[in-house]
Amino acid sequence: MHRSLYLDPTIFELEMARIFGTAWIYVGHESQIPNPGDYVTARVGRQPIIAVRHTDGSVRMLYNRCGHRGAAIVRIPSGNVRFFRCSYHGWTFRTDGEVLSIPLRNGYRGTQLDARDPAFWMANVARSDNYRGFYFVSLAPSGPDLKAFLGGIASSLDDMVERAPGRRIAVVGQPFRILQRSNWKLFFENLNDAMHALPTHESSIEAARIAIARRKDRETPLMADAAAGLSAIEKNGTPHSLWDTTTTTVFKYGHSFMGGFSNPGSYEPAYVAALERARGPIRMGEILAVNRHNSIIFPSCATRAAYQQLRVIRPLAVDRTLIEICNFRLADAPLETDRRSRTFSNLINSPSSTVMTDDVEAFNRVQEGLAAEGSDWISLDRNFGRDVEEEGRTIGRATSELPLRNQLRTWLDYMTADH
Repeated sequence: MHRSLYLDPTIFELEMARIFGTAWIYVGHESQIPNPGDYVTARVGRQPIIAVRHTDGSVRMLYNRCGHRGAAIVRIPSGNVRFFRCSYHGWTFRTDGEVLSIPLRNGYRGTQLDARDPAFWMANVARSDNYRGFYFVSLAPSGPDLKAFLGGIASSLDDMVERAPGRRIAVVGQPFRILQRSNWKLFFENLNDAMHALPTHESSIEAARIAIARRKDRETPLMADAAAGLSAIEKNGTPHSLWDTTTTTVFKYGHSFMGGFSNPGSYEPAYVAALERARGPIRMGEILAVNRHNSIIFPSCATRAAYQQLRVIRPLAVDRTLIEICNFRLADAPLETDRRSRTFSNLINSPSSTVMTDDVEAFNRVQEGLAAEGSDWISLDRNFGRDVEEEGRTIGRATSELPLRNQLRTWLDYMTADH
């Protein structure tokens, strides 16, 4: 891969148009907009989007733009409205984008403006759909539908939902937001790169091991809550030889997941009991046996179901990326399970996390180093030619650079498609 893919602003702008302007991009979850008038905002490439629950219960995806003079309608990231009102000239719009009222409408008599013409409404995106409550949009009027786009990685969204005894999940609070001074592709390439864990997280692994040892000597409620998170950090210290015994699975369109080292060492007894009551012992065992590290839905988000977490990637510039980390609550699960999830997120992915800062430092060094003189080319050769093709998927060792190659092939498909 040529280093210019991370450095060239012109290539970045093409990515915004050809990848984020055509692929299915995650926008939000149904639990964020349960009632008519509820909305959340998101960025899809360069486009500001509003996801809003309309009065008929449907979810509409609108461009955040007034149909009159083009002013952005919404500034607050989430909320509830009876209608949208532009702060510039006071035009109002229904929650499906249709013009509701225009101040001094008679002033337009005899002109080409017709409030019934959708050209003057808040425009709807070309396509939107949801899978089990996860909403995605595609700005392109044609292409694969959402089900075909997700393919086999849809099972990772199933994993998120099925872990809830009530088969419903809900976003909890506001997401963590982290601004990274690096190209967006570096974040995705790192998620299922088993080889980076041991050297990159050396200091946080040691800190976790010290904390675990101290916990054995002095048990406190705080340390009990942190146990699962500390264990997850310590797992980054798994030797390469053991990482090499698990697998990574990749799918069409750049998606992938790694198995083997993600699940907690044990689950809260109350949660296991609740899940068994809801599904029966056999199905409960099947659900908790699913063990996936990170599941990548390229190019916009990644899940970690065992800890009720979804990370959203928002590219801002060739060397700036916003990461949003959302936490979910499992319906009908005990409070202890929700507390474990929040503690894990604080330890692993908050702005003050030792693990997150390890990765951010690595990304910064790559971004800086690629601008230095040296070879123009980057190697993605590890385990090349050793992967196993199956129907609809390819499987390789977790230490392979297979997921990186899979993402690059998808990148190339998007960037060289007919436009």
